[in-house]
Amino acid sequence: LSRAVEQREDKRPVLADLRESGSIEQDADVVMFVFREQYYLEKAEPVQRVDESEEKFHDRHDKWRELCEKTYGKAEVIIGKQRHGPTGTATLHFEGRTTRFSDFVGEDHLPDHH
Repeated sequence: LSRAVEQREDKRPVLADLRESGSIEQDADVVMFVFREQYYLEKAEPVQRVDESEEKFHDRHDKWRELCEKTYGKAEVIIGKQRHGPTGTATLHFEGRTTRFSDFVGEDHLPDHH
């Protein structure tokens, strides 16, 4: 992948990131990327600015923490190219300790507790 992805605000890889990699994009039947927002969020923990009040910093830090919790354990498989099928994104569960991917079950798909 091109390092240009590191300079963008949205770190999701796109097919254009491969264009500098010779004929990979051209020759491949399928191109898939794995993206974990949690990875980038953890590297971007807010630090209090010199001119920032405690309250504003804590608000900013709380928002960051909420985002971290929201993305925890999620990974996206981005199908950027599929010569004989659809492209798109699938969300998977990611277990970091074992580097294991599995089916993702969102809170809106959990059974009701009676």
